[in-house]
Amino acid sequence: MISAIVYDVGRVEHRTIESERDLAAARSAPGTTWVRVSAPTPEEERIVADAFSLHALAFEDVRSDVRPKTEEFEGHTFVLVKTVALEHGETTFDEEIRTQPIGLFLGDDWLVTMTAEPDRVAVVSDVWQSVENQEGRTLRQGPDFAAYRVLDHAVEDYFELLDTVGDTIEEIEEAILSTPDEELIEGLNTVRRDLLSFRKVVWPMREAVGTLARGDAEGVREPTEKYYRDVYDHLVELVDLTETYRDLTRGTRDIYLNVVSQSTNEVMKRLTVVAAIFIPLTFVAGVYGMNFGGHPTNLPELAWPYAYPAVVAGMGLVTFILLLHFRREGWL
Repeated sequence: MISAIVYDVGRVEHRTIESERDLAAARSAPGTTWVRVSAPTPEEERIVADAFSLHALAFEDVRSDVRPKTEEFEGHTFVLVKTVALEHGETTFDEEIRTQPIGLFLGDDWLVTMTAEPDRVAVVSDVWQSVENQEGRTLRQGPDFAAYRVLDHAVEDYFELLDTVGDTIEEIEEAILSTPDEELIEGLNTVRRDLLSFRKVVWPMREAVGTLARGDAEGVREPTEKYYRDVYDHLVELVDLTETYRDLTRGTRDIYLNVVSQSTNEVMKRLTVVAAIFIPLTFVAGVYGMNFGGHPTNLPELAWPYAYPAVVAGMGLVTFILLLHFRREGWL
């Protein structure tokens, strides 16, 4: 699907695109032309490519979901960016990061945005809506500023995703300290996987935006470079946050292992106490349970009427003394 608007200060005009002629007319109209392409058919791709002299390999990059990048072509700059979102996955993980590529083709007085899926992408639709509402800054400046706003919206979503990941790490850490469970370590592995997926997006995004911020791209005018530098600074911060959260997940995993180890030590300590108590009792019972023959002089106390109660009382006394000792040692 192809839609187009032509805008200038105080004027926004929607154009119906049904043929290559309509698209050529929209491009040649005075002002800034923005063409939005969603899930294009091969014929629509051909029409857009012919109208703006776009390379077919750039379209293939958007469909193939390659890493974010910036490339220079004759007459325009191609920028591939990605949106990110946490969605319920079909794998064993509770949530996983889903990315959606957006192709930005930036010319002197025109901008083409392309997505491979039919659904409207929020970061593009929001900026498109601001143009329709005739927001002054976007109308006064060229297509490079509209492209900047799309990038800026995408980066804002990056921060929201990292905030969610950070809250999840904090919740898992608190749960581990209170009630360690194997499910918690599975959730922590999910977070580590999400951070790895996000890192594969944000690192190349920083490189792609850096090219625009340094003024290496012909499609970005000098007055607009400062906006791209601001986006670049945000991406640098995101890279640092990603590494920080990865370190936090490793630290949280170590906390889990320490808590489990400590719990195991407590169990072993209690088992040792039980074993230490029963060792003397077993010894006493074993001595009196041995076969010494039938003559009472082999165990003289067997002839004593109070022998059994005395042995039981002695065993109880030994148990009490051991429990008192372990209590003082802090084992109980």
